[in-house]
Amino acid sequence: MKVVAVYSTKGGVGKTSAAVNLAWEASRRLRVLLWDLDPQGASTYLLAVKPKLKGGVESLVSGRTDAQDAIRSTDFPGLDVLPADASYRDLDLVFDAAKKSVQRISKVLETVAGNYDVVILDCPPGASLVARNALYGADVVVIPLVPSPLSVRSLDQVKEVVAESSHPAPVLAFLSMVDRRKAVHRAAVESLPRERKEVIDVVVPSTVVIERMGSERAPVATFARTSEAAAAYASLWSAVQVVVKAKTAKR
Repeated sequence: MKVVAVYSTKGGVGKTSAAVNLAWEASRRLRVLLWDLDPQGASTYLLAVKPKLKGGVESLVSGRTDAQDAIRSTDFPGLDVLPADASYRDLDLVFDAAKKSVQRISKVLETVAGNYDVVILDCPPGASLVARNALYGADVVVIPLVPSPLSVRSLDQVKEVVAESSHPAPVLAFLSMVDRRKAVHRAAVESLPRERKEVIDVVVPSTVVIERMGSERAPVATFARTSEAAAAYASLWSAVQVVVKAKTAKR
């Protein structure tokens, strides 16, 4: 089982959109679990899953609630969700009180490893203990970068957090929310993949198609198959798959 952490130190950069669409792309051929670790529960909402976890997240990470019992299916074959609810607001405190506090996410995932080929972690922004847990068990860390003079700084901040892990994973960054009408965005698209080896040549546009995920409650390619955004997310998954070497055989 391969673990993909979608993470940024900043919010509002297209992280959850990337997590949901990566999960759907992977589920076309693999068994996929998306674990929504963000207390806002946006991934849970976008995939139309009920945001309710019996006993709360503390019961889940302590082992009193079986992870498989907490997982919910979606309308998309091969894609399940471990939903976030209001109890995730206290997850940092739960981890802080636990033994081996940076290994709790990995411990939960071990109990379902035989059921999934890929796990996508939609991480909360910031350098929290939750994020460090997610990064500890990740096989790759995927970072959305909004083109701006601070995008390189954002990438370096994430790399610093990743480097602190006892199991630092490869970092894969892509440009997100790109508006080619803006000169600074065009310049970033041209320069960043050349200047930083972590930045791949994948550009997710700023578009109403992605905003429609909120009303459709579905991944982009399911309602806008030929859109630029759908093609970008497909390319992003292809790049991630190369890094994690996930198998490609159909379920």
